Amino acid sequence: MNPSPHSRPLRIGTRKSPMALAQTERVRELLRKLEPDLGTDVVPIETEADQWQGDLSKLGGKGLFVKAIDLRLQSGDIDLAVHCLKDVPGDGPLPEGLVFAAMLPRDDARDVLVVPEDSGVRTLAELPAGAHVGSSSVRRRAQLGRARPDLRIVRVRGTVGTRLGKLDGTKAMAPALDALVVAASGLERLELGQRARQVFTVDEILPAVGAGVLVLECRRADGDLLALLRQLGDARTLAEATAERAMLYGLRGHCNSPIAGYCDTEVDGRLSLRGMVFDEAGSTFVRAHIRGSADDPVDLGGRVSTELLRQGAAEIIAGTVH
Repeated sequence: MNPSPHSRPLRIGTRKSPMALAQTERVRELLRKLEPDLGTDVVPIETEADQWQGDLSKLGGKGLFVKAIDLRLQSGDIDLAVHCLKDVPGDGPLPEGLVFAAMLPRDDARDVLVVPEDSGVRTLAELPAGAHVGSSSVRRRAQLGRARPDLRIVRVRGTVGTRLGKLDGTKAMAPALDALVVAASGLERLELGQRARQVFTVDEILPAVGAGVLVLECRRADGDLLALLRQLGDARTLAEATAERAMLYGLRGHCNSPIAGYCDTEVDGRLSLRGMVFDEAGSTFVRAHIRGSADDPVDLGGRVSTELLRQGAAEIIAGTVH
């Protein structure tokens, strides 16, 4: 039987990026409020995706950000993993023996426009024709292509800090970037929210499945730890994210599929789930928007995926994912 989390420091596995470490510190603070005497040790882990500077789809997709950490969790080297839910593959079950213990209250799921600090541009519409906009996401590139087909979308990878450095000219980038589109939650977690010039509505750019959600993962057999972590979970976030991931699963999509999905809870308590599938240019797409009960988010996700498949989503995915 594994030691109780009270008998030694809790080992928290995370990526090495500044954002991942900031997210982990947030979890440590929450745990300290629950259990003031509980010690925690951060175990930074470099994943294969962190080392790769090319197109992630050629390496296997964003799921590689979590694979190395999950292996350490399965082996007992760490006790808890902190993941961005959008990076966790949704086309299959979690690795054997692992379980989502809690989803924290969702941060802002929307995307934002960031421009150089000395730029007067305030919105996407104000960018000049042919402007270079950085994004590493198929989902963002497709939707930007729909809104502004004249823009030149440049693939940019790296941490948020690295990408901002390229935008501001402190790190060489050819061609020079006129703007970036990044996650609002990422900027906020790094205390850089002031850099956002335009916050896109979910109708303008539909977020990624699981955007803004931090998930805590542990071994199913660690009952004491599982019970502790569940106290940090947010029921609304769980319902919304479950609907989104059920849609993703129904489409047999993964972290690099051309899929967007966002679920929100309406004032009457019902769930509202939007889903989209598109080709990389954004010229071909299908969309669905269905409401359902918060008591059965899996059913809602299934209904949205079925509607998208009826419209031809499988063919679009097959033609886009390499």
